[in-house]
This record gives sequence, C-alpha cells and structure tokens, in this order.
Amino acid sequence: MEEPHRGIRALHTASTITVYQAYAPEIGVTAVRDGRFPSTWLRDRMTWIKPSFLWMMYRSNWGTSAGQETVLAVEITRAGFDWALRHACLSSYVRGLHPDRGTWQRELKRAPARVQWDPERDLNLRPLAHHSLQLGLSGEASSRYADEWTVSINDVTPLAREIRTLVNRGDLDSATRLLPQEQRYPAGDELLAHLRP
Repeated sequence: MEEPHRGIRALHTASTITVYQAYAPEIGVTAVRDGRFPSTWLRDRMTWIKPSFLWMMYRSNWGTSAGQETVLAVEITRAGFDWALRHACLSSYVRGLHPDRGTWQRELKRAPARVQWDPERDLNLRPLAHHSLQLGLSGEASSRYADEWTVSINDVTPLAREIRTLVNRGDLDSATRLLPQEQRYPAGDELLAHLRP
C-alpha cells in the first residue's frame, strides 16, 4: 500500500497509541519507575510527541544527544490523541489551507496543540519521501497528556541501542525485525483535514 505524503503511522491498539519522547535520566527514569511524569516535568511547557520510533531516533541520535539519553515509549489513549488532533493548528502558515496569515496566527495562539510534518526516516536516519506527524502539546493538552491520557511509560533506550548496533554492523534485516510494528493510524478527514497542506 502506498504511503500517503503526510500520514500517521504508529504502534496502536483499539484504545491506545504509542508515542515517543526522550529525556534526561532524571525525568525519564523517574517517569518509568512511577508510571507517570514527575512533578519536575513542566506541564506548562510545550512538549513534542512522535508516533514514529525512527523519527525519535533521528531527533535524539538513538538516545545519545545531551538531555535525551532516556527514550520513552508512552502509551496514551486514542481518545486523548484524537482530541489533540482536533484542537491542533499547523505550526506554519499554509496559503490555501488558512484564509490568511492573521487568521492562522490567531488559531496558533489559541490552539493547545500544534502539528509539524517532517520527513520520515529510514534505519540509517536518512529522510524518506513521505512525512510523519510531530505533535506539540501545550497548556491544557500538555496537562491532559501527563495526567489523564497516559496509560503506561516504558524505557526503550535498550531497544534503541540494540537496533543502532545492528545498523552499524550493516545487519538491517535484524534491525528491521526489532522495530515497533507501526501501522497506519485510522485518522480520517475529520481529524486531519485542517492539518494537511
């Protein structure tokens, strides 16, 4: 099946979707231990979640970038994720999708979530032709994410390191078998029409 130019692929169940983030150990390890984000996690700050494991690997350099040494797989409710999409605004102005720049700026200021579409990555972290969603949460969305939507938090740093080792050895088949089995997320026009340029 051909990939849509902009689409959401994710590990998901009937009721949850897994997204990825990377933090310094003092946040990440505590979140895994307690199954929730600690009080030191700033709920009033924008936080970006990524349904694509490989895009998170690109962003965190396989969990080796400073402050991103702990890679988390955060399972959240699909109801929460869909709420964020419904209340999101694109992070940049698109002529034709937005009536004008001023309208987009007002929408962006009010929206508790924002969307960016960035090139998906392959195992060597090179860009692919299709784009994956990055979802920024702030204000109400950020608080709901941390305190209502989160179902579980798992440390996938060892998995990231194992896959990276296989990639560095040139064993892409074994690396591929270890990747999370991300499938197309059932987000129809009702959720994405206002977010697809």
